Amino acid sequence: MQKPELLAPVGDFKCLVTAINAGADAVYFGLQEFNMRARAKNFTIKDLSKIAKICKQKNKEIKRYLTLNTIAYDNELKKIEKIIKKVKPYVNAIICSDISVMILCRKYNLPFHISTQCSVSNSKTAEFYKKLGAKRIILARELNLKQIKKISKIIPIEIFIHGAMCVSVSGRCFTSQFLFNQSANRGKCIQPCRRPYKAYHIKDNQEQELKLTNHHILSAKDLCAFPFIEKLKKANISAFKIEGRNREPEYIDIVVRIYRKAIDNKLTKSQIKQGIKELNKVYNKGFSSGFLLRIPTSDSFSKSEHSSATHSKKFIGKINHYYKKLGVALLKINTGSLKIDDDIIIIGKTTGTKRHKIKSMQIKNKPIQKAKKPQDVAIKLPLCRKGDEVYKVIRK
Repeated sequence: MQKPELLAPVGDFKCLVTAINAGADAVYFGLQEFNMRARAKNFTIKDLSKIAKICKQKNKEIKRYLTLNTIAYDNELKKIEKIIKKVKPYVNAIICSDISVMILCRKYNLPFHISTQCSVSNSKTAEFYKKLGAKRIILARELNLKQIKKISKIIPIEIFIHGAMCVSVSGRCFTSQFLFNQSANRGKCIQPCRRPYKAYHIKDNQEQELKLTNHHILSAKDLCAFPFIEKLKKANISAFKIEGRNREPEYIDIVVRIYRKAIDNKLTKSQIKQGIKELNKVYNKGFSSGFLLRIPTSDSFSKSEHSSATHSKKFIGKINHYYKKLGVALLKINTGSLKIDDDIIIIGKTTGTKRHKIKSMQIKNKPIQKAKKPQDVAIKLPLCRKGDEVYKVIRK
């Protein structure tokens, strides 16, 4: 069996370098327009040559997929065509959902993948897109493993294995549009589903409130396929996709590393348990198997409006200088404090994401146990760079 491609989301250069360092085979990202994460930082066309250069690693080239997967209007097609012409030298494929974009990709001989926004859920639809010229289909999320295996015999497929899930059909939801005039289908969803709700019904012209055990009745838990990844590895799936172009670099770091290990090795029960513990450290709303193993139940809905992560991070300061021969960084503490045995995260555009436990600190060549704002402190750290941000890990 060929290993499935591990595909990571990236919203900026910090996340891009983090994903590559963590072991991603490919990355997907959007530009400022026409992608389903309009509120993410995203990239510009001018960034693409730099992205391509970073993705050309010594041992392999990281594939790059550009998302142009919103619905498109007539007055936008010329602009989309210009984008496709400009990005062709720098990306391996376009992820799209509108047939007009697919036609333009064919015109310029640029490979395209069918977005999950198309909700492909059967073999006949898969055959249609294959005839249209699609190289891969990102399947609807409302499929179980048996259904996925059947479609995988027709065309290379990609499925989501981790991250946020929409309560609507593969994300084609109109709640944000109706309530706030911010269309999810244009990448502008403000996630009203994540908020708590009360339910009422009318009886004899009187409004009566229904008793709810969970007020987050529209908020799905995150998908997590890690516990049953071995089943997916045997299902002829071409690519495993992680959701999260709005997520922080530390999320990308942990999630990609955990799934990289699971793809490359058959994990023991103890390793799976430890992996779940690591995944819980970063943003999540509780975990569910989605539709992959069974139909979701009432337990598949989150009970919280915000993240259930067991860890968070607090900004401490920036690296002013790094002494490469000594492996020592000079850190300016802008807020809070650090002490020996604190866990920190270093994040930078070139560095990516690095985690470290502080074992020694010095001020003016004298060992110290604790440093606080506004001190400059020397710390033994792995390779980092001037301007990198330093965060302290906070356990909740």
